Amino acid sequence: MSLPFVNIEYTGNESCVSWQGLSFCSSEKLSSFMQREVAERLKDTPGRDEFESHLKSLALTEMGKENLEAVLKAEIPEERTWAVGEALAEALLISNRGVVFPWNMERDKRNAKGSLPGADIVGFVPLDSGFQLVLGEVKTASETKYPPGVMLGRSGLVHQIDNLARNMSTIYQLLRWLQPRCKNTEYQEAFDHSVALYLNSGNKAASLFGILIRDTAPNKLDLEGRGKALGNTVIRPASCELIAVYLPFEITDLLSQIEGGGAA
Repeated sequence: MSLPFVNIEYTGNESCVSWQGLSFCSSEKLSSFMQREVAERLKDTPGRDEFESHLKSLALTEMGKENLEAVLKAEIPEERTWAVGEALAEALLISNRGVVFPWNMERDKRNAKGSLPGADIVGFVPLDSGFQLVLGEVKTASETKYPPGVMLGRSGLVHQIDNLARNMSTIYQLLRWLQPRCKNTEYQEAFDHSVALYLNSGNKAASLFGILIRDTAPNKLDLEGRGKALGNTVIRPASCELIAVYLPFEITDLLSQIEGGGAA
């Protein structure tokens, strides 16, 4: 399914790696997308509603009910820009690529201000014959140079994507994290099929995504050089897609767009 507020600005490919720049256009449909799909990923709305409903179903005294309300009101909302960027990337992959996320990483936080190690994106994508494992990284950048610094170096997006393609220690940790979250759920079949496909392909059959979120004018230099470099290291049947998202508002306004306070 394509999003009506998205324009493709440039594309390219090298071997099994492709890249494209997408500009988001200001509109009511973009505002709705931010306030619904993106907000749901950021706040884990289904998980939060289930949590509150379960606690309210407990055998509580009047005092217990008052204390529960105090606990629920003490929630610290997520306000970090990179977290909003990850939620935007997930919502985009769900809407435009059909990616399935069996678990919202928001549920794994032990510290409201902490971050979780491992890949930013972990899920599955449907195939004609089943599912394939999806792994990816997300970066936000407001600097004006092309490509921005978040694409480069050992902590950069390209190195992290290469790590997801080849580092078996990373893959082990991600699969170990994912398996108990899929076991005995509607996602167990997707897990079993995608992991079997991955192992039977020589640890290569995975869909890798690198998503860069910017508030600058579209420029193919953001992805072209990095895409060509990954084309020399990512090996079929793996696939890798780099996506640059160009916002019609500043990165610092991401949260206000979620809350409905930004300009359409």
